[in-house]
Amino acid sequence: MWRTNVLYRVDGLFYFCRNKIKHKMNNQITVIAFDADDTLWVNEPYFREAEEQFAALLTDYLPRDNSVSALYKTEIANLPLYGYGIKGFILSMIESVLRITHGKTDPAIIQKVIDLGHEMLNKPVELLEGVEDALKALHGKFRLVVATKGDLLDQQRKLTKSGLDHYFHHIEVMSDKQEKDYQKLIKHLDCKPEEFLMVGNSLKSDVLPVLAIGGNAVHIPFHTTWVHEHIDHTIAHPNFYQMENLSEVLLKLIK
Repeated sequence: MWRTNVLYRVDGLFYFCRNKIKHKMNNQITVIAFDADDTLWVNEPYFREAEEQFAALLTDYLPRDNSVSALYKTEIANLPLYGYGIKGFILSMIESVLRITHGKTDPAIIQKVIDLGHEMLNKPVELLEGVEDALKALHGKFRLVVATKGDLLDQQRKLTKSGLDHYFHHIEVMSDKQEKDYQKLIKHLDCKPEEFLMVGNSLKSDVLPVLAIGGNAVHIPFHTTWVHEHIDHTIAHPNFYQMENLSEVLLKLIK
């Protein structure tokens, strides 16, 4: 199972679910950046659904788990070329079909893969519970930013369809979320690391690099997380906060 359901746990390790009660949030924060996918709206379950349909197309060639594994390996190999997002996922599915079938696939299977991608790109934007209420309450009190990975056009489309774009001071669609990417963002926003708070569902992308440059990070787990975003160690840091939802973040920031 390459994309795995998790809740407050990654690879069997728990991440201080109760630390949020034990220490106060940094009161120097002036900028709050939000991841988009699976923090503001639903995203990863659509990839899970597409994976299952992809594997079903190839049952004459490979068992389900083998097809999903082959697709994952292709995705990871292609990240430096395509980056994150649905378009790269579509290309990786097509490449995987050709490899699995040794280039002898029925063209109808390729068309079905393309159709899967089109369906993903046209999915409605489903906001997570409490998101808009939290943004409404925080707007005007902090500079709010979107800091997300993925395809630029697709993320802009989702943001527009979400109806949330007017809450944000700045939108940053990043090719990756490494320390240097956050340093570049913070420099652009003209704030200090200690004034910056990142909120997201990925410990690997939204938490660790921000803590490493002196920022603050809130982890809000989503029930489905791509295995590529997993880490294999616990996090203990004074600027790290584990919370259940954005409403809890709101209470910490403006109480």
